[in-house]
Amino acid sequence: MQDIKVKSFPFGNFQKHEENPVLSPVGDGWESKDVFNPAAVVKDGKIYMLYRAEDQTGLGKWNGTSRIGLAVSEDGIHFERRPEPVLVPTEDYEKPGGCEDPRVTRIGDTYVLTYTAFDGVSARLCLAVSEDLIHWEKKGIVFPGWKGDQSKEWSKSGAILQEKVNGKYVMYFGDSSIWVAYSNDAVHWEPLEEPVLRVRKDPEAFDSLLVEPGPQPMMTEEGILLIYNGARKLAEEGRSGSGGIHPAPVRYEAGQVLFSRDDPAKVIRRTSDSFFAPEVREERTGQVDNVVFLEGLVELKGCWYLYYGMADSHIGVAVYRP
Repeated sequence: MQDIKVKSFPFGNFQKHEENPVLSPVGDGWESKDVFNPAAVVKDGKIYMLYRAEDQTGLGKWNGTSRIGLAVSEDGIHFERRPEPVLVPTEDYEKPGGCEDPRVTRIGDTYVLTYTAFDGVSARLCLAVSEDLIHWEKKGIVFPGWKGDQSKEWSKSGAILQEKVNGKYVMYFGDSSIWVAYSNDAVHWEPLEEPVLRVRKDPEAFDSLLVEPGPQPMMTEEGILLIYNGARKLAEEGRSGSGGIHPAPVRYEAGQVLFSRDDPAKVIRRTSDSFFAPEVREERTGQVDNVVFLEGLVELKGCWYLYYGMADSHIGVAVYRP
């Protein structure tokens, strides 16, 4: 892929689309409760969205079993869904919580998908590959035994750079701090022990509670661009979402960071403020209130489409037209 020309940092003047949400829960089955946290990739001139969907089982325990669905769009706004999910929990470490929060990167003719497997206790970063985005071969847990900043085995949120750097593929991962890992084949990964991006110490900062990779990183003329999700605790009392996931009110926003083209562990620049935040009702009220969570970014016909979860309940898009 040719390097993206980033003339200014942060990248893009993204405007939330007036028709948001572009995808919402439907029916009484596997995507009846919530749909959110979408990845995206362009194939044959269309945008393919892989998204997390929850059913109504397990409420109050693991919040509904998650599966990965697939929807297709010619204009980036209006999507046609496949009637059945393309990735479902089959392994013990995926049950009962399911398969969550996909990110996808195309490498050659292969699509590499990372997702979170949740067994109701531990989250584990997993990987699958496909030639057609429909049939997926699971490759298992990426970092068995990894604890990161947690007291138990825990890994999430892998975002893979399409190009190799110094002969290796690069993945940013983590949901408390962000780490980097390297691979020869984009399937088997070796992580660095120390994080490459940590939360800010200022409790008022948008990313003072956690930092987590967003969509696949991009190689630009200035460096490796990673859009990331950040969160902070809110001082005021308030509802933390009908799912009760957060013990205190939390607000999710998004920032950007540039890593060195030659050293993917070295930060060059980082936004001091968020560029994307909850604003409309669907982003402020839902399964988890005050959440915009970015996981998909693609270019189609000269426009950039940024897909995100809205309060863990719907899917929205923001558009940047250079």
